[in-house]
Amino acid sequence: MGKRFMQLAAAVLALSLAVPPAGAATVNDGGDVMIRVGLASSNSHVAVGELEAAHLENNNSAGYGFGYRFGYYDGNLNFVELARTDDKTIQVAVLKTQNLCYGTVNGKKTYSSSITSDIQVGCYHIQVPGTFGSFQEASAEAVRHVGGFVAWIDGAYQVRVGAYPSKEAAQASGIDGAVVGTSSYGMSVVKTGTSQILFQYDCGESGKLAIQPDVTGAGETRTWFSDYKYRGGFQYFRRNGGNLTVVNVLPLEDYVDGVICYEMGRNWPLEALKAQAVCARTYVLKYLNKHGSYGFDICTSTGCQVYHGMGSKRTDYGPSEVSMRAVDETAGMVAMYNGRLAETPYSSSFGGASEDAKNVWGTNTATEHPYLRGVIDPYEADADSKNSLSSWTVSYTAAQLTERLRGQGLGTGTSVDHLVLTYSPQGNVIQVVIHWTNGQSNTVSAKDIRSRFGVYAIRFTVNGSGTGEGQEPKPSGADIAINGGSAPGGLEGKYVISGSGTVSQIGGSPYVISGSGSVSPLETGGEGEGETAPQPGAGTVTVSGNSYIFEGSGYGHQIGLSQWGAYAMANRGFWYDEIVTFYFPGVHITRY
Repeated sequence: MGKRFMQLAAAVLALSLAVPPAGAATVNDGGDVMIRVGLASSNSHVAVGELEAAHLENNNSAGYGFGYRFGYYDGNLNFVELARTDDKTIQVAVLKTQNLCYGTVNGKKTYSSSITSDIQVGCYHIQVPGTFGSFQEASAEAVRHVGGFVAWIDGAYQVRVGAYPSKEAAQASGIDGAVVGTSSYGMSVVKTGTSQILFQYDCGESGKLAIQPDVTGAGETRTWFSDYKYRGGFQYFRRNGGNLTVVNVLPLEDYVDGVICYEMGRNWPLEALKAQAVCARTYVLKYLNKHGSYGFDICTSTGCQVYHGMGSKRTDYGPSEVSMRAVDETAGMVAMYNGRLAETPYSSSFGGASEDAKNVWGTNTATEHPYLRGVIDPYEADADSKNSLSSWTVSYTAAQLTERLRGQGLGTGTSVDHLVLTYSPQGNVIQVVIHWTNGQSNTVSAKDIRSRFGVYAIRFTVNGSGTGEGQEPKPSGADIAINGGSAPGGLEGKYVISGSGTVSQIGGSPYVISGSGSVSPLETGGEGEGETAPQPGAGTVTVSGNSYIFEGSGYGHQIGLSQWGAYAMANRGFWYDEIVTFYFPGVHITRY
């Protein structure tokens, strides 16, 4: 109780301090930090590439928005409305302004330049003479013409008619007015499945069309795009005059809602989900504009954080009541170190210990990121029965391993002779040297070990870890807990100093007195913070033979927070801030 009271007091104190936000954060007029997520892009970390046509559908059967508003986002990502549909419009598609036909492509209905059909949206139009000071004026004129629509061209309203495949076809229409098109950055919004243009937008290279679902003032919108439904609005633009990039623009907390249920089990313990929310929120704020050259902040894959908005048609997929509660109850909370947003990486599991980021990514953990040092984890094992990768085996014959490694450009006209593994003090493999029969060798660093050898983590043995070369013996006896950490070897070799200054070796059944005066047995293994994770290896070992059997535990890069460890800690009764600070020792949790 004393420890948790002190942590609560520290958290209250931290909240009373002003923490300046990062300069890259964009805050709209409503006070929301806004996030831009790439949903369709040529960026390799986005699953959906640039599109000729991008479709939206209102999820109005559930009451989440009716109709659409068209416009743009200003510099603070406030939506500026230029035009709107009625509240009966359910499906719209944004098209690049080229001749596109509606039909089936790869099993889906869409607009494409690769097909022909009776439904064609051409890129030539007749411009109605006159100037218009508002959408209402332009719309009143547009409805007077069959096929008329409102356009926003270089910052001014126009009224245009028709969608013809060629200039000659437009001239042959017999409609008075100049034949016009758009630049290579133009976009048209059509009613899906028709050639009816609802709105056209062209503001040149810098122009970005925005669509904000709902015209009725619904409190929340959830709109379908590419098999997922999203909160917030959408932004469209044509990089270098090509196909469409699509970006989801939404408040920070809505974004975090759309992350933690995919990065962690949607119905996991509340405190574990809260710890995940803090890590996810800290990450996106630290890496705002990570993909700025592509026009958005963050991607949707593991290259950033997995994000699928409010889910799919599956009822068991997407945010749950408990995951949204976790976001709500930690709203604005981030991990800080020395007044700056901390690095908060996480992965599935570590098999007993995280690793010093210096040994994996070359991160400076001596001064700049000391909270990314390896942590022995006595909790994660609680969840081994639920974690399918709490133990795993990957096996090769010597010939298979040779073939795999040579396929990656290692070794030339030779075969594997033996491997030399270097273990960190935490028991993780941080280097493998491949020795070939012809005398060549290749050194594989920790960050490449998983991909080179096809293993799930860097916590493993090979053939039982072979024979030692300078291998340090493992300590005997259970570890003991001292000052919140573990001291290897149990009571062996441990001494105490009495109040009078005499020194004697620990023996018998010692007890400790806490700062609050409570007396309890000294922890020597078993359940609790002093428990020691199994150590797969130590020092440097050599392995060889006709086969190479990798036996390990864990899944991921081994840095930061273990998600299964967070699950186990939450089940033991730890609070989310205790979970985060256990895996990132030295950070503090505060409001952004």
